[in-house]
Order: sequence, then C-alpha cells, then structure tokens
Amino acid sequence: MTTAQTAPPPPMRLRELVFGAACAAALRAAARLGVADALGENPTAVEDLAAAVKTEPKPLRRLLRALTCYGVFAEQADGTFAHTEMSRLLREDDPHSLRAITLWCTEPWTWDAWPLLDEAVRTGRNVVEELYGKEFFTYLHEDAPESAAVFNQAMTTSSRQSAQDVTRLLDLSGSKSVADIGGGQGHVVAGFLEKYPAMRGTLLDLPGVVENADPRLRKGGALADRVDIVAGDCRVAIPVQADVYIIKNILEWDDESTARCLRNVVEAGGPGARVVAIENLVDDTPSMRFSTAMDLLLLLNVGGAKHTTDSMVRRLTAAGLVIDDISPVNPYLHAFDCTVAG
Repeated sequence: MTTAQTAPPPPMRLRELVFGAACAAALRAAARLGVADALGENPTAVEDLAAAVKTEPKPLRRLLRALTCYGVFAEQADGTFAHTEMSRLLREDDPHSLRAITLWCTEPWTWDAWPLLDEAVRTGRNVVEELYGKEFFTYLHEDAPESAAVFNQAMTTSSRQSAQDVTRLLDLSGSKSVADIGGGQGHVVAGFLEKYPAMRGTLLDLPGVVENADPRLRKGGALADRVDIVAGDCRVAIPVQADVYIIKNILEWDDESTARCLRNVVEAGGPGARVVAIENLVDDTPSMRFSTAMDLLLLLNVGGAKHTTDSMVRRLTAAGLVIDDISPVNPYLHAFDCTVAG
C-alpha cells in the first residue's frame, strides 16, 4: 500500500523536486482519462477502473501508485483504490473541481516553455513569441484552439468559485452601481446584483469573452435588465461610469499594460470612486507555492507577474489611488480596497 510521504531527507527531496514534471504529467493523465470520475464512493479494483476508462490495468496501477504518493487517490491494503480529498477535486462534477485548472497548467505549450525559463529570467521577457512567432493569446486562438477552450473553462471555473468569496467579503450596500472590469463572463458582477437587488452593474471585457457572458446577464436572463455588457479592452479605454470598480486577477501583464489599465480606471471613476483590486500575492500567504509557480508561468507566456503586497501598493498609489484596506478574500486572493484621490 502506497501512501503520501512526509519530510524525506534533503538529497531525496531534491531528487523528488527535479521529477516534478512526472507528478504534473500524472495529474494531467488522470484528468484526461477521467479516472476520478470513474471512481465511485467505494474502493475499486484497478481492473474495473481500467475497463471504465479504457486503459490497460497494469500501467493504470502505475499511474495511480505515483499519484497516491502525493495524496491524490489512496491505495487500500487489498490493492483497491479509493478517493481522497484531493482526488475528488479532479472530478468534473465536484463543486470545487480543479480539473480544468489541472489541464490548463499542463497544456502542451507549457512543456515547450518551461525548459526556457532560464532565458526568460536572463532577459525578463516572455519566451512564447520566440517559440511560436506571435503573442500568447493570439497563438492560443489561432493555432491552439483546444488549449484556448481549456483556458476559457479553467478561468470560468476559477471565477465562479472565487466570485462567491468576493461577494461575501465586500460590502457595497452604500453603492448604486458596480463595474466588473476585465470580468470575464461576469460571475462577480452577477453575484453583487443578486446580493443587492437595487444595484445596477456593468461587465467589460474583450468581445470574444463577453459574448459568452453568464446566462443570468444575457438577454432573457434573471439579471439582464440591471446590467450593461460592454465589449472593450481595459488597457485601451474604460467607457464605464460606476460607484465601484472591481479589478480581479487582471493586473498581471507587463508593467506598462498594468499601469494603463489602472490609469483608465481612475480616469473613468473620477475622484471619490471606489476601486477594489483583487489579486494572488507572492509574499507571505498560504498559497506561496501556487502563486510563485503562476508568477513564473506568467513570465514565460506574457512577460507578466504576480505581485507582492508592496508592489501592488506601489502600482495602485502611482495610479492615483488611496488604499483604505487590504483584506484576504480567501487563502489565495487579497483585496485592495481603494478610493480615487481627489
């Protein structure tokens, strides 16, 4: 029976770390095969799982044995396998599913880019343009539509899950309107409109994004009569007036793009407007390993970065914002509650 290991000596730990790609690949394989979906509530024999996911039993056992070392699945004394808290997150139907995120972080382009991390560190530039001859998102949509679809699903899942925490944390009871800038499909603005029945909202994002907005916001939806859906790029202009502007997980571009976005928010809101920037941080938070890994991935694909508390404060104040409060949204996100200076 294989179980998750604890605190190996440094030489073995380093050996494990350099094989980190094996763990990522195993998670991707399990997600693509649908192993977690096939495994029910009771421990199951590998032969039965293999039949359900259409694999050979022996290599499937090897895959599961590798994952149990990390606490993903558990091998029983009789050789059957059972779910763990982590393996359930690979299920499509789990309310906190991370299956889409697992696939996104292990898409084919990542295996091309990670070996060039030293070059990105040396130059401070992304490596995707050199690899594929075009900007990252242009490459995704023109040359890798399957990866683009995985990205959209991952962002939708992540946004839906975190939107509940954001709407629970922020008190907008004194505001008449809220704008979700770069808000994807609009889960955050939808949450606030449901929380505050008299509030109006605006969702702004790129045309290809807002055309797939949350059904609650589209024509015929329960919230459609209280929301405006605006197609646009927040780095170019924000033609939206609101009492509160929410900027969630979009201040991750290169410095100039981030500065342009913040300048546009300040200009749109004017003195006294409330601006709430919500980001993952790469300083002292419980999600350090995840956040720092995402920080490096952003360097590779778009030349962007996650932020420390200090770097966020500097960027926000440089744009003309006064920071009123910094609060954790959940273990992965922090909210910087600001006011546009007069």
